[in-house]
Amino acid sequence: MEFLVRTENRLPADTPGQTRDQLCKAERERAMELRAEGVLKRLWRVPGRNATIGLYEAEDPAALHDALTSLPMWPWMDVTVEPLATHPQER
Repeated sequence: MEFLVRTENRLPADTPGQTRDQLCKAERERAMELRAEGVLKRLWRVPGRNATIGLYEAEDPAALHDALTSLPMWPWMDVTVEPLATHPQER
């Protein structure tokens, strides 16, 4: 299944810089692992916001949930998931 995933990072503004840097590095590493596993297909930044839009592929919603909760920033993410279905014109 494919999913359109919108995330907004809500890491508190008063988070120490070193902690923020460590989380960003760990987030990047985990995203690369999800890419290698074929789960994260595409990722876009949303200009002017601390947000992304991603195209994910997972066996089912539970597998997607497991992938998203494995992200180091998960505790501070506001996430919206839209399951995608193939349009008849795409067949």
